Amino acid sequence: MPATRDPTQALKKAAAALPEVVEGCSCNQSSYKVGKKAVLYVGPGPKGVGFKAMFKLDDSLGEAEAYAEAEPDRFEVGKGWATARFTAEKPLPKKIWGRWLKESYALASG
Repeated sequence: MPATRDPTQALKKAAAALPEVVEGCSCNQSSYKVGKKAVLYVGPGPKGVGFKAMFKLDDSLGEAEAYAEAEPDRFEVGKGWATARFTAEKPLPKKIWGRWLKESYALASG
């Protein structure tokens, strides 16, 4: 049986490539920060099932809230952060995480 592909690798690679971003660890998650400000947290999902990524958002909060309303098991919004839960079989689309990562980075580095 082939190994399941890790859907977080592209997101982690993109976050680590951003200027001045430092990769670290927070609990059981990888963290990406500019100075003391978090850009992204990514790691295993609740109870070790699937994966999750957390982004600091402002302009895209409305979009994230709409996703959370439509798919509450996959998306959650709270206090300026959006959490996306996903699996290798149903990954977080790059068109979403790419925009959210850029926005989160801009908020942390601005």
